Amino acid sequence: MKSSSSTQVHSDPDVQALDALLERAGLVRNLRGKAAGVTRRMRFERAQPEELSAPAPAPQVANNGVQWLAVPGWEKMSWLWHGFSTRKGGLSRAYCADDAPGELNLGFTASDAREAVAGNRRLLAEAITGDPATPLITLRQIHSTVLVHAVGKDAARPQPWKGDGMMTDEPGLLLGIQTADCIPVLVADRKRHAVAAFHAGWRGTVKRIVEAGVGRMRLEFGSRPEDLVAAIGPGIGACCYGIGDEVLSGFESQFAYARELFREVDDTDAVHIKYPMLFLTQRAPGHSPIGPKLHLDLIEANRRQLLDAGLKPGSIKVVGGCTNCQRELFFSHRGSQGHAGRMLSVIGVRKPASRR
Repeated sequence: MKSSSSTQVHSDPDVQALDALLERAGLVRNLRGKAAGVTRRMRFERAQPEELSAPAPAPQVANNGVQWLAVPGWEKMSWLWHGFSTRKGGLSRAYCADDAPGELNLGFTASDAREAVAGNRRLLAEAITGDPATPLITLRQIHSTVLVHAVGKDAARPQPWKGDGMMTDEPGLLLGIQTADCIPVLVADRKRHAVAAFHAGWRGTVKRIVEAGVGRMRLEFGSRPEDLVAAIGPGIGACCYGIGDEVLSGFESQFAYARELFREVDDTDAVHIKYPMLFLTQRAPGHSPIGPKLHLDLIEANRRQLLDAGLKPGSIKVVGGCTNCQRELFFSHRGSQGHAGRMLSVIGVRKPASRR
């Protein structure tokens, strides 16, 4: 008995290789007896926002009132300073209600007083290192792959370096990455006592800022991936990060696993729920712009880059916390329609005299 055509298709090595290639490109061969050809897969895995939300851990509260997040297990590295700030425990009044306590805005934004931000930075340095005078080095972030090897004199520069990643092995410095939805990534070399901090929005992630940064640590410090540990801090989660076609196209052009980073999510808000009739259209089903929206998991995207850079899965910690979901704890640029302060994710090599 002759084999069916479908069996012949599956048993042909050349066709199997072609199907595998099409699968990686997000295409699928029609095998059901219909017209020959290839059709685009338009559907992604569906999810509810609550399924994609990762709550933040309880903050640590410093003696000066600053609330910040630590990476579980990193306290064992006595040579290391690190922390992810929240919006709690500072001097700023620009982004809170009149009767609320001051907040910890750490970015020199147009809405806040420079003196308040400078005071907040001293409070954070004190909370992390015990000394408010610890030099803090930040960047003018430009959504790039520009990486800076920071040294002590950079703390006194009148204008910060432009870039989106910093690294150092010089003790006594704090490196700080500003975020208000983008993903902060901290990396530490347990053997060489070198550290790095990266700012990864969607543009920086597509440009492989974290993967490039680990490669630069190997060149600058002789770091080996097996000696590195990394922490991905709070940022906008897949629960809230709806994106457009240009973001999907950018990721599909760069990563074979790109489609695994996206989910279709039914976005809801109070207006839709209370006034559903306002959003009805006369278009045929399937042709209306209303419906599930594509969401991106930036945290997973950067975890995959760390794996591609050679880090072991167990060496990568995801701290948790969605900046848009938890606006009482974090600043969110998207959640506040652009009127937001900034958090800092900091890391540094402890001064030798302070080591335990």
